[in-house]
Amino acid sequence: MEFEQLRLKNQLCHRLYKASNSVVRAYREPLAALNLTYPQYIVMMALWEQDEISIAALIENTVIDGGALTQILKKMAEKQLVHIVKQQTDKRQKLVKLTSQGHALKAQASDIPERVSCKFTGISKDQVKQLMQLLDQIG
Repeated sequence: MEFEQLRLKNQLCHRLYKASNSVVRAYREPLAALNLTYPQYIVMMALWEQDEISIAALIENTVIDGGALTQILKKMAEKQLVHIVKQQTDKRQKLVKLTSQGHALKAQASDIPERVSCKFTGISKDQVKQLMQLLDQIG
């Protein structure tokens, strides 16, 4: 083929796209049991690490676009997982706080990483660490 550089098999970005889709699909079933989407799960993990965080900090930690994060937080508030409140020191800033239901979900989600990693049997724990280091260099 002319323009060999345009073949999908030669594209790193396509491999990353396929891998990303595969990982998100692996999370679909365990997250459905918690009534969470994958982006909501990412937000929950960030909040389980640090609760009562500004939306700006949450954007930085999750790397989710601000507009998309606003919609995600709105749905999560409707599910009574989070409260969005104005910061006391700066009323222009909003904080995201877990509700008691949001805190309780942490225990229910605790086995998800192990359940999902079991689906990727062709990769060792050392390879996972190496892959994470390589991906950190890209992102």
